[in-house]
Amino acid sequence: MEARTFKDGVYGRLAAVAAAMGSPKRIELIELLAQAERTVEWLAQATGMSVANTSRHLQVLRAAHLVTSRREGSFAHYRLAGPDVAVLLDTVRRVAEAQDAEVERLVRSYFGDRSELDAVEPADLVERVRNGEVVLVDVRPAEEFAAGHLPGAISVPVDRIAELGPDLPADRPVLAYCRGPYCVFAHGAVGWLREAGRDARRLSIGLPEWRAAGGEVEA
Repeated sequence: MEARTFKDGVYGRLAAVAAAMGSPKRIELIELLAQAERTVEWLAQATGMSVANTSRHLQVLRAAHLVTSRREGSFAHYRLAGPDVAVLLDTVRRVAEAQDAEVERLVRSYFGDRSELDAVEPADLVERVRNGEVVLVDVRPAEEFAAGHLPGAISVPVDRIAELGPDLPADRPVLAYCRGPYCVFAHGAVGWLREAGRDARRLSIGLPEWRAAGGEVEA
């Protein structure tokens, strides 16, 4: 094989992967699938798309070998092709935040100055939870918690925070996390807890970033 043929071929495949991620909805699908395997119907509801449109986006991701699928009865279930896909998404996010000022402006316009963030290394967080220094709360849907969560986390889905929040131990700060840095669940949960007089912060990362950093995951 000639060098030019090789380069055109391999760069073409890299371009196909990059092109597959060139859609806001497909990026959102990757983030959702980084939490757990999902059906097309569930993904359609979560992203506000029709089932047909969701299926088309998933086909693009599958053609680029970013997701895989299986059938169970009449339902198609999708999952990420591997943990490196979530790492790829996190890398894109980091580059965008570093190079595109508009990303930072959008994040600040929603999350504010991020004063509620708690950046912590996996080993340090596990130690704090085990020592009883903090209460770690997973505010994602219960089925995502069941599929995998941070060690020692308590499941408090954001739509049940008003019901379950008062029962959280009151003698320790609360750390909340959800799907990723741009997930709004933890932001909303922390706001509610703070209004209730609790010392609450959210982790700067979600489950996929935690896993990519080598953090232990329980299921």
